[in-house]
Amino acid sequence: MTKEKMLALYQQEHPEIKEIDAWQFSGDPDTLAELVVSGIKTATCSCKAGYAEDELLPKAGDLSMILNSKNEAVCIIQTTRVYECEYQNISSEHAWKEGEGDRSLAYWQKVHQDFFERESQEYHYVFNEHSILICEEFEVVLRGNEYGA
Repeated sequence: MTKEKMLALYQQEHPEIKEIDAWQFSGDPDTLAELVVSGIKTATCSCKAGYAEDELLPKAGDLSMILNSKNEAVCIIQTTRVYECEYQNISSEHAWKEGEGDRSLAYWQKVHQDFFERESQEYHYVFNEHSILICEEFEVVLRGNEYGA
């Protein structure tokens, strides 16, 4: 579904919303988007050091349009909770909510350490066990597949 069509569908119930940030997950956008649509993935995180100085951090209530690897809209989510946590202190509950692999903390640590180490080289920040992560929890408020997308 196009981003414009997804926005128009959402605006039918929420005409006050004029735009929604659209983005795709890094790494494997199709698999992660499908986990969100299916209700398995209800959380994500990012390294605070990777944000630009003038970039706004996410907050509860934010809407996001999730895109697949073809930049097609698959769903709209609403952030329900945001908190900061050191990488080393991520809980097994958060790992479970991220919904990836076997959903264990060990799996989460392995794939996220690899991801943040690669990202830190690209965005020129230092990543270690004390790095602050911005953790987000969310719920799906519109699924494109409910409209034949």
